[in-house]
Amino acid sequence: MSKIAVRRFIRTINKEKGVTVILTTHDMNDIEALAQRIILIGKGRLLFDGSIDAIRHSFGTHKTLTVVYRHYPERLEIPGAELLSWSPERSVLRIDTAKTLISEVLLQLSKQVELLDVEMDTQPIEEMIVQLYKEHQI
Repeated sequence: MSKIAVRRFIRTINKEKGVTVILTTHDMNDIEALAQRIILIGKGRLLFDGSIDAIRHSFGTHKTLTVVYRHYPERLEIPGAELLSWSPERSVLRIDTAKTLISEVLLQLSKQVELLDVEMDTQPIEEMIVQLYKEHQI
């Protein structure tokens, strides 16, 4: 049975029959596709019990901005943003949205470069779980 067929089967029996399915996996794609509630256990201790949205709310405060621009500066400085990579046409920045507004970063960027394109990615769920394990010293 393919992964897609298994996902459909689990969703169907859960929705139509009210059956609870316990899935043990390290595949976050499966978890995000199937789970309404997740329980994370580390070294025999309950670390988290809730929804993926709750994990995102608690640990997913980092965003990655990829900006493409014209008229690059020799040095790009944006308060509240960590410069992950830089080239004359493109930079990748990491922002902790709990501390800095995305709009403020974009305003500061627009003062330094002519923006051509901006792409924003959320922190992958895997990184959030690593952060959770670090918090619990696992």
